[in-house]
Amino acid sequence: MTSRTPATPYFPGHGDHRYGVSHYDLRLTYRVAANRLDGTALLTITAVEPLSAVELDFAQLRVTGVTVDGMPARYAHGRGKLRVTPSRPLAAGERVAVGVRYSGTPVPVPSPWGGLGWEELSDGALVAGQPIGAPSWFPCNDRPGDKASYRISVTTATPYQVIANGALLARRRGAGNTTWIYEQPEPMAAYLASVQIGRYQISEYGGARLAHPPRLAARVRHDFARQGQMMALFGDLFGPYPFTGYTVVVADDDLEIPVEAQGMSIFGRNHVDGVRGCERLVAHELAHQWFGNSLTVARWSDIWLQEGFATYAEWLWSESSGGPPAAEHARRWRHRLTQLPQDFVLSDPGAPALFDDRVYKRGALTLHALRGAMGDEPFFTALRAWTAAHRHGTVTTGEFTEHVQRHTARPVAPLLSAWLHDRSLPGLP
Repeated sequence: MTSRTPATPYFPGHGDHRYGVSHYDLRLTYRVAANRLDGTALLTITAVEPLSAVELDFAQLRVTGVTVDGMPARYAHGRGKLRVTPSRPLAAGERVAVGVRYSGTPVPVPSPWGGLGWEELSDGALVAGQPIGAPSWFPCNDRPGDKASYRISVTTATPYQVIANGALLARRRGAGNTTWIYEQPEPMAAYLASVQIGRYQISEYGGARLAHPPRLAARVRHDFARQGQMMALFGDLFGPYPFTGYTVVVADDDLEIPVEAQGMSIFGRNHVDGVRGCERLVAHELAHQWFGNSLTVARWSDIWLQEGFATYAEWLWSESSGGPPAAEHARRWRHRLTQLPQDFVLSDPGAPALFDDRVYKRGALTLHALRGAMGDEPFFTALRAWTAAHRHGTVTTGEFTEHVQRHTARPVAPLLSAWLHDRSLPGLP
């Protein structure tokens, strides 16, 4: 069984399949008080087909120079696209290094869900790029299926901490400024690239690195104390944690929802209450390291492979930690979903419904129904094999359904077809 291909891309103005990026080297200087960003981006690009120009996604920042393999190149910038014209056309398979210098005041990219990308805080900055916010701060190929390694260097005033994806390679102090250099070797989609800047206290606790306002230390330590247990549980159920480290950032601002980045999750101070009132969200964001960051959807229509899995991880944590079992969550949420319109298809919900709660909950219900049909041992064996087979890669609904059927003798194709491709809500086994 294969998934249906969406009639049109969800974000036709973003991303380009005619080339791929294998590495980004981003060198940034940020002045917090002025919200001023100066950057140099060096992209290693390989043409998939013959190209006379390379079109990068890049928003409102001002471009001051472009090079191809170190030589000045012609370019045009407007309407969210930076068109770079090499001195000669690129042949299919040819690799070049495209350099871009830029500067200005970064602002989020407009979207149906509000501004996305680089966001100025009351004293610092954060990046929340899902799904189309990456062009707010660096030129990129903004499609989830194009994953690359990254090196991110950020220079800012010394009182501020900088957290970015990957491992911290160096921290170099200058005259009033500090340069932080991070390296992310595992392939990463552009929307998962992130920089967090704030006056944070850094500590190691609960199986992760925590960055938070010093005055919230006690609440943060309490609310994230069981994260190590979550990490162990998810490692047992989903396979080994896919990255070298994990960092939780608690911004000193209120955020509508937490956001995941690769190897990182970002929470607002409003998500830390000292009584673990948002613990399900802690589990949700951690689970995204497997489902979303290591295994990234090749196209946005398959978003349930990320959000449905992370939501089901919430139910699994509840089941393991003394809360209601997953079956109780499933019964309750199926009843709630029956009260809502049955006007979307889980495997292709459409861009307006990308983050609709029905996608999250129906996705989790799909997994619970599959677990019931297969049995616990075959189900979790199949999940671990799924994360191992596609580690640091991209996935589709069709690949998942074919993978599951290979791991059970039971005929689960009709069940998955009903949950994934029918509008009406199926019953639970």
